[in-house]
Amino acid sequence: MVITPLVALWIAIGVAVVVLLAELVHQRRIRRVAHLAFGPEGRPATWTSIASPLRVFAAAAATWGLLVLASADPAVREEIPTREASRHLLIALDVSPSMQLVDAGPDAEKESRAIRAGRIVQGVLDRLDASTTRVSLVAFYTDALPVLTETFDKEVVRNALDGLPMSTAFESGATKITEGVAKSLETARSWMPGTATLLVVSDGDELSSTAIPALPASIADVLVVGVGDPQQTMSVGGHASRQDTVSLKQLSARLGGVYHQGNTRHPPSGMLEDLTMIEPRLSDADGLRELAIYASVAGVAALALLGPLLSIAGRPRSWSRGWRGTEELS
Repeated sequence: MVITPLVALWIAIGVAVVVLLAELVHQRRIRRVAHLAFGPEGRPATWTSIASPLRVFAAAAATWGLLVLASADPAVREEIPTREASRHLLIALDVSPSMQLVDAGPDAEKESRAIRAGRIVQGVLDRLDASTTRVSLVAFYTDALPVLTETFDKEVVRNALDGLPMSTAFESGATKITEGVAKSLETARSWMPGTATLLVVSDGDELSSTAIPALPASIADVLVVGVGDPQQTMSVGGHASRQDTVSLKQLSARLGGVYHQGNTRHPPSGMLEDLTMIEPRLSDADGLRELAIYASVAGVAALALLGPLLSIAGRPRSWSRGWRGTEELS
């Protein structure tokens, strides 16, 4: 079982609550013998007031740090990864005429859905490790046609996402998104299991109800991104068009993936970092590991040292001197 930092945090909070309750019980017991242990005033040294809260925080910190370190991946990544062990990004891009409608983007001055789709895909490409990830691009409208197959060159992919009306390469008709995605998946059937992410970018216009075949074993993640205004409609080819969020969510559900409304914002970092083909950022992993090490060392050290310190310097000085003087006279 892999324990995430969040789960480790909740376990640490639980440990802190248990230790806090134990400290409260311990303090009640100390009050009964306070005068015997600390002299006529019945109070320990002033600094000991921080001992109980420090022990609670130290136990929580040690628990969280040790759990994170125990569940961290110990594998060492190669500095020069081999291309044979690469990941895949399969992009299924809607190039129907409705993608040329200008109603997309977060700004008042809108851009075409095709341009917006290109920006979304480029944002994902910027997160890839080009030396380990092959990119394949399939365009669909009334059919599906491969544009790029297993390329390492991000610039080649960017050049194919310039918003040009690629619908001219297809026969006119209704957009067949489901069939287009199904044909796109044929590209991934020969890849190694669990190595690929399917990224579908579309406005959802004219989504058919054709059943989608089972995903190839190579597809580990699916992300469906919608572009185009989901509220306002525009006319194209004799019918009104807008981003059909309901249909795109249904498509995502059929594929077992995640839907993101990308008309005004890019997919968040947290969503992208969960994808198989995104290279983990070593700075984040190293920072978390270092924080866990610091928390573990500080927590364990505090727990180990508090006991001896309380024994040595827990009593008031006046009472300690009188106690030592009595021992010398005896």
